[in-house]
Amino acid sequence: MKIQSKQIDNLCFIATNDSGHGVVMEGQPPEGHAKRGANPMELVLMAAAGCSSIDVVSISQKQQQKVRDCQTTVTAERAETEPAVFTKIHIHFTVYGQDLKESAIEQAINLSAEKYCSVAIMLGKTAKVTHSFEVINEA
Repeated sequence: MKIQSKQIDNLCFIATNDSGHGVVMEGQPPEGHAKRGANPMELVLMAAAGCSSIDVVSISQKQQQKVRDCQTTVTAERAETEPAVFTKIHIHFTVYGQDLKESAIEQAINLSAEKYCSVAIMLGKTAKVTHSFEVINEA
């Protein structure tokens, strides 16, 4: 895996992977300037949301669950002193579909948290990572 980061200007950068996919990231922009990208710590939480969501949907599909949508909200707290690492991270899943079994969704979340989501497991080495979920069965 290889990522390259290139300065656009001031504290704004674009990072790209070997496939050419990129993401804009930015520190605090100068006064009066709009922010053009997420900051690096926000990107870490986005990665945790993406990684765990992919796992939950993939595992649920293998369990024959009819997932239509999975929305994930990640909240976090950081240390008050530098380095301001994450100390608490909470990942909440809202899973929509038909005839979903709460036990199957819960199992998918647990497997992601304990075995498959490399991002959340890595973050768990320095922060307390918790999970919650709700299942919305649609007609």
